[in-house]
Amino acid sequence: MLRKMYDWVLHWSATKYAVPALAVIAFAESSFFPIPPDVLLIAMTVAVPTRWFHFALVCSIGSVLGGMFGYLLGWQFMDLIGFHIVEFYHFQDQFDKIGGWYQQYNAWAVAAAGFTPLPYKVFTLAAGAFQINFPVFVGASFVSRAARFFIIAALLYKFGPQIKIFIERYFNLLSTAFFVLLVLGFFVLKYVM
Repeated sequence: MLRKMYDWVLHWSATKYAVPALAVIAFAESSFFPIPPDVLLIAMTVAVPTRWFHFALVCSIGSVLGGMFGYLLGWQFMDLIGFHIVEFYHFQDQFDKIGGWYQQYNAWAVAAAGFTPLPYKVFTLAAGAFQINFPVFVGASFVSRAARFFIIAALLYKFGPQIKIFIERYFNLLSTAFFVLLVLGFFVLKYVM
């Protein structure tokens, strides 16, 4: 089933609707949606490697705008919407810890969540709820999200045909590894930090 979805996304990623879909998914994932945009970014870059820079830029901008929306939700609508999102991901206990990280590390906490598999959406809500400096938040978000997406896209561009064969050959293993990293990010935030 995952293989069919991969083939479908790979085919769809080369259509005229791929770039808007990438922007929307990147936006939504940064504030409330559970699926990261990396999946579509990878499929699009593999399908049309010469547009890697454009895809990474769209993904980065969409993600930062979504992060800004998450900040707004945390700042103005935490009681109405934000806490429901935090509860959905079972991060009620960690939410206050994130506030402490913001006070201690400020931009570094945002950058860590933006670049790693940590759930960036929880950090965007917390940034608004704890009212960290908005320009610092946006700058750290852009640097970390752009670094993540540009590195992925550039590697796919550089090693395109070989990486496409590798992805197709080891798709099930890579899907499992990606899922494990995603779950590990949630686990680290929930139980370790």
